[in-house]
Amino acid sequence: MLNHRKLAARALLAVVFWPSLFFFWFLGPFVLFLLSTTSSEVCPRLETRAEFLDAANGTIPMLLAQNLIYAVPIACLVLWGRISPEPARARHIVTCIKLFIAAAAIGALWEYGSSLACDGYGQPFFSPAWRMTGYLPIASLAVNIPLYVLVFSLGRAFSTREDDPTDGAVHPGETIS
Repeated sequence: MLNHRKLAARALLAVVFWPSLFFFWFLGPFVLFLLSTTSSEVCPRLETRAEFLDAANGTIPMLLAQNLIYAVPIACLVLWGRISPEPARARHIVTCIKLFIAAAAIGALWEYGSSLACDGYGQPFFSPAWRMTGYLPIASLAVNIPLYVLVFSLGRAFSTREDDPTDGAVHPGETIS
């Protein structure tokens, strides 16, 4: 009975993991980037440093919400690791968590810097270092590609059945007694 519960819990996590991985990680960045940066229509109307700061700071709640949404697949991996503990997978999950934290920090810094620069309108008000955040997508790719590969492979490993599929199965030509 305990094995069935573990199998059911793993299946439930798979039902959450795969859609969240696809929608949040692969499609989400296109939508969430637009929601977590200062709108292009707002930028030309901002005139002072304080207005640019207010607009950029207004995106912080969305950045936090975005990172919580992105954490769903990582949380599934952690729960899978608790259900089926294996030292090798546990090390990979820790690596995923570290990569995720780095990716979240880089992404938040990039989006916040994009809000401050505000399509070039905010550049005179802030340090040139904030313009350098435009190069952070390159660093983000360097972190996200190994993260995506590792999370995908761990998700695949965790959502694959480990029990013997022939155990208790009825084969063709056999009768159930």
